[in-house]
Amino acid sequence: MEKFKSKIDLWFILFLVLIFGAMLVRLVYDQLWMGFAFILLTVVFIVYMFSNTLYTIENEKLFIKCGLFFNVCIEIQKIKRVSESYNIISSPALSFDRLEILYNKFDTILISPKDKMRFIEAIQKRNPEVEIKIKEKSYK
Repeated sequence: MEKFKSKIDLWFILFLVLIFGAMLVRLVYDQLWMGFAFILLTVVFIVYMFSNTLYTIENEKLFIKCGLFFNVCIEIQKIKRVSESYNIISSPALSFDRLEILYNKFDTILISPKDKMRFIEAIQKRNPEVEIKIKEKSYK
């Protein structure tokens, strides 16, 4: 079993801290405790999501987990291509430095493993037919 944590963009964390911090300060200043509790619970959920976004390769399957509600299992033999992507679409990736995985016939998912090369090597070890398209090199 190999586990890969998600890369997290620092600017993303700073943006969230600024936005939610400002809301929390304003809610305390206005003494709106129900709003404060709601925003605080939202922050706790986001922190939980950030700490539990994980990509695991086990028994010829790739498991993608993000928070409580997002769990996907992909058979590695069905992966056709892994390529770099900077797509901003919502996904189980905490960075815009992403990998797009094309699997089955037309299914795609975006992820952001911290160690992209080790992740790609782990996929390729289990499925040498995967087409790899990254900046440094493009190979099969």
